[in-house]
Amino acid sequence: MSKIATRFAPSPTGALHIGGVRTALFNWLFSKNQKGTFHLRIEDTDKERSKDEHKIQIIKSLKWIGIEHDGEEYIQSTKINDHIKVVDELLKNGNAYKCYCSTEEIEDQKKRARQKKLPYIYNRKCRDLSQTDAPKDVKPVIRFKSKIGGTTILKDLVQGNVEIENNTIEDFIILRNDETPTYNLSATVDDHQMNMTHIIRGDDHKINTFKQMQIYIAMKWDLPQFAHIPLIHTIEGKKLSKRDNASTLDDYSKIGIMPDALRNYLLRLGWSYKDKEIFTLDESIKYFDLKGIGKSPSKLDMSRILSMNEHYIKTIDENELYNQLLQYCELFKEKIDTDKESKLKLSLSFLKNKAKTLEDIYNNAKYIIVDEVDLNQEDFKLIDDNAKKIISDFSKKFSTVENLTKETLEPILNDLIKSYETNFKSVGQPLRIILTGSKFGPGIYDIIISLGKVEVEKRLNKLV
Repeated sequence: MSKIATRFAPSPTGALHIGGVRTALFNWLFSKNQKGTFHLRIEDTDKERSKDEHKIQIIKSLKWIGIEHDGEEYIQSTKINDHIKVVDELLKNGNAYKCYCSTEEIEDQKKRARQKKLPYIYNRKCRDLSQTDAPKDVKPVIRFKSKIGGTTILKDLVQGNVEIENNTIEDFIILRNDETPTYNLSATVDDHQMNMTHIIRGDDHKINTFKQMQIYIAMKWDLPQFAHIPLIHTIEGKKLSKRDNASTLDDYSKIGIMPDALRNYLLRLGWSYKDKEIFTLDESIKYFDLKGIGKSPSKLDMSRILSMNEHYIKTIDENELYNQLLQYCELFKEKIDTDKESKLKLSLSFLKNKAKTLEDIYNNAKYIIVDEVDLNQEDFKLIDDNAKKIISDFSKKFSTVENLTKETLEPILNDLIKSYETNFKSVGQPLRIILTGSKFGPGIYDIIISLGKVEVEKRLNKLV
């Protein structure tokens, strides 16, 4: 048997969809598990909608989540002549024919099918038309001569045997009248030329597979094996589309979902291995097989993604977490000044508490990152005259402290609680607001220690 080869074949007409990422991941893991190769084919034959920026984004997105293809990208638009040659061969060997039906005729057939509530199938009017009877002034399309009788069985590696009546597959167009090949023709020729052994894709492609199998058989090419993965649905059970929120990788990286966490989540979305939940990259490759893929659609659950991300934030090496935070801030927030880096690094152990995303860590750390805190006006209203006195008294006592530790700060706060006959919140909250700009955030001792004496005094003096 030839070496296992799989591919992912996106169209560069928009950002990479999360369903596409999972398809790419399953192809990549399967080929790596089988010591095979994984290829990227850019299906850019839609000239109007295909853009280089989308192609670059697709490659970057795959790389971000840890998927790298073998060899150069295969660019479909450069292979059009090869596709047309196959059309010529199919015409010569009697497996294709020229169709002269007008757009109006086809639309009329579709309308009648709709009225009868039947799926539209071309009526094969030109299938046996002799060239002498063909109109001279009409540029034809080329249709594949599909089987009319009998059934075809697809031995699907995920769905099992799928049988279809051949007469339900129309004589589909393989070359348009502007001499551009259609998807089913191009994809089949490309897969053959790329020596693909396994085609793993969404089960919305099942009907395309039956069409493509017929082209393989007509050309006497070896059939690859096919696996159709159930689609991803929204939490409400609808098919996930590009218009849904959180449907592209960028939607996740912008809020600070980490690549390892998202890859782990997508791996478990429709695939399982025993009752294991968390997989390293090496474990993903080691255990992945097509038998573990379920037959039902999976629901994209944002709460599960956040929970997975939180797990990674808690367990990842802190140096690695810090590097990811730096990259995240540079891409989506602001570049962190080098003089703030040591403070941030030392504070990461508490800044990551209860954080589900890198954005949460950034928000917790903002009081360290910025030079001037932006006071939340609603929160600032909480600093009444009594709170101002507490801050003033704290400032006087704080100036005498040499070493900033919880042990040196605790007596000051306890004294204030006692002398003002109040509670910890009434002392800690005004201090947190004046030091960070918000009543929400890390514990007050962590805030004071992380800022350092000079910075704390500078911020307190603004009110005092």
